[in-house]
Amino acid sequence: MSAEASKRHQWQWENATAGAAAGFATVAVMHPLDVVRTRFQVNDGRVSHLPSYKNTAHAVFTIARSEGLRGLYAGFLPGVLGSTISWGLYFFFYDKAKQRYARNREGKLSPGLHLASAAEAGGLVSLCTNPVWLVKTRLQLQTPLHQTRPYSGIYDAFKTILREEGFRAFYKGIVPSLFLVSHGAIQFTAYEELRKVIVDFKSERSTVHNQNPDKLLNSVDYAVLGATSKLAAILLTYPFQVMRARLQQRPSGDGVPRYMDTWHVVKETARFEGIRGYYRGITANLLKNAPASSITFIVYENVLKLLKPTTRND
Repeated sequence: MSAEASKRHQWQWENATAGAAAGFATVAVMHPLDVVRTRFQVNDGRVSHLPSYKNTAHAVFTIARSEGLRGLYAGFLPGVLGSTISWGLYFFFYDKAKQRYARNREGKLSPGLHLASAAEAGGLVSLCTNPVWLVKTRLQLQTPLHQTRPYSGIYDAFKTILREEGFRAFYKGIVPSLFLVSHGAIQFTAYEELRKVIVDFKSERSTVHNQNPDKLLNSVDYAVLGATSKLAAILLTYPFQVMRARLQQRPSGDGVPRYMDTWHVVKETARFEGIRGYYRGITANLLKNAPASSITFIVYENVLKLLKPTTRND
């Protein structure tokens, strides 16, 4: 292996490590809001086994009072596992795609190629992690009102789903998950392009010429970049999250799923709830994801600096 290839291989794993650390930190801090969001998303007002909440704050306090810390952190283990694997794989695939597209382009990528890199990474991650997200969703929806035997944990959930529903059940919700690839594409394209704008702006004002771009940006810059790019992506792609959550619900006691496929979700939601149905839980989602994205990018960029102190070239 040449020195250049070895260096490139090391850089890819540094990205994966930084991404995994960022994913873990994000889930650990924001998980209770993720539980609230999931319960809002699937509550179409026509089922009796799900509690009704007035708003996000009422949901948090109600879950804390009736189910305790365990309720607020339901699905935490698959959440940590899925997020850590997802972010690690995402940054790894994303950086690898950027490197491939950057060949013969003098290292400079257009917004379209940033979009293609993000879409490619998102699709691969969705295929790898959908079973974990399905288990997380089901554990988060287990409440005292649930009518079927609850899963005792992540292992029991995987075992029970495989026995009762078969392997195909692990890929329920994969269609909206693949459409959600556009979420990552929008977010990372916005992040990269806004980052370039801020670096160029600070470079013009800096008295030090040819300064390392990483040294021009601080944690506040990364926080603003992460939150802004995430907000744009959420508003455009949130309906797909609702569809996925509804498809991933556990079937009723007779084994019949509430929604048969993606088109069934679209029709039923539009018929009974209108456009508001596609944005159930959006408040909890915004409260979770805007700061969560800031945490993700702060951790990612700072871990990356620790792992790779040399100059970063974009």
